[in-house]
Amino acid sequence: QVTLWLKKLYGDKPIPVYEVNERTVDILHEVMECNEERDRDVSLVIEDMKDQAAKYEAEAEYWQDVLGESLGLSVDSLSEEATVVLDDLVESATTLEVEDTSLISFYCAISHITSELFETKSKNQELELKLKTLTQKLTSALMMEKQLVEDIKKIEDSQEAENAKAESRSKNLAFLEAKSEDIKIRIRDAEKKLLATGLDQSLTHEALVKSSEELAALQKEIEPLKKEVKSYYDLPP
Repeated sequence: QVTLWLKKLYGDKPIPVYEVNERTVDILHEVMECNEERDRDVSLVIEDMKDQAAKYEAEAEYWQDVLGESLGLSVDSLSEEATVVLDDLVESATTLEVEDTSLISFYCAISHITSELFETKSKNQELELKLKTLTQKLTSALMMEKQLVEDIKKIEDSQEAENAKAESRSKNLAFLEAKSEDIKIRIRDAEKKLLATGLDQSLTHEALVKSSEELAALQKEIEPLKKEVKSYYDLPP
């Protein structure tokens, strides 16, 4: 509906490019409804005026025939000034949609049309204000959407950089793990060779590591004993 309305509104001109999403379509749909409502009101007024004009023209022809047959009066028999006045009177009566040409009818019709004109102006002002508000909302929504697109692009770029870093760290970790495993294998091979040449079992890497751990545990146990012995150094012989 919105697309058809925009094509009808712009005619042969291209429709301005805009971001199609739920919010923008809702705003344009509301603008479309306001525009169509105003067009319907104007069309109804025009049709009503045409009907009234046809009605008064038919009535004028009727009275023209009556006056011509009864009194012998016709437009051709009137003076030029009278003809102008009569035409103005008929045109005014048709425009104002009065039932007769009395002064009171003209005053009432003028007052009624003035009131309708004021109401129409007020309604148009309300619609223009509503349209302005909707336009501002649409502009704000488009600006917000543009900002969101830029933020998403920044996040995606940042995520790509983080993924690249993570992939690099993963590769480095895999390399280090493989290197560590290779070194362990070399150590075991070297220990086997050394043992084959008669190396003492206690001098292997695993034995040395175990001995170091046992030494550290013993040192930890001796520490409080050293503090206790130290307290005796200050005693007299």
